Amino acid sequence: MTESSKRLKFVVCKVLQREAYYCAARSPHVVDIHLMPQGLHNEPDKLRSQVQIALAETCDIQGRCYDAILLGYGLCSNGIVGLTCSIPLVVPRAHDCVTLLLGSKQRYQDYFDSHRGVYWYSPGWIESQTQPGKQRYETTLAEYTAQYGPDNAQYLMEVQEGWMKEYSWAVYVDWALPGSDAFKDYTRRCAEYLGWNYDELPGDPGLMQRMTDGLWDESEFLVVPPGRSIAPDVTAPGIIRTD
Repeated sequence: MTESSKRLKFVVCKVLQREAYYCAARSPHVVDIHLMPQGLHNEPDKLRSQVQIALAETCDIQGRCYDAILLGYGLCSNGIVGLTCSIPLVVPRAHDCVTLLLGSKQRYQDYFDSHRGVYWYSPGWIESQTQPGKQRYETTLAEYTAQYGPDNAQYLMEVQEGWMKEYSWAVYVDWALPGSDAFKDYTRRCAEYLGWNYDELPGDPGLMQRMTDGLWDESEFLVVPPGRSIAPDVTAPGIIRTD
């Protein structure tokens, strides 16, 4: 560790683990990755409480203290609102993790505005086995059948899968990491099974790399001072500030 390098802790959802380790390995700083369970964004209060526990640990197991903690989450249904830390906390100005995968909130918004009903796929999301497709349908149907019987299981599936009618695009975000071809093929098969369009977007590690490199421009990141907390900006939906 050089005199000018920092020791940083990166608290990030498990679905971004490949991308997080990639950027951490290229950073001039020492970056320790702290993975959080996938799916916490579905329960914002649970996300907040579990991430807050991770933020309270400001030194590593050898007692070496961090200069700052990086938070690999977007606003995520206000799940990060209220979080606080005793050392600087760095948060990307993003709605959710797709912004980190695409490299900017503007790129995310531009694609979202021009494509109706987008469902995003990435290595971490695919490995979590929660993405819409044949595999998820068959696994869930088998579980329901075992618990409730075949007729009730079929009804529950029809109710549960109803939201899919709102989507028409399966879009894979490609960072060209090892295994990308298999993940693309999986996404194509999901799109075919669901009757959705398939598309690929090149991923951009720039935003996450600048985060791990310590390049925290105010336009892209919120640096929360010690003892302050994250708050939503009521004048600009999806934007965060310090409380």
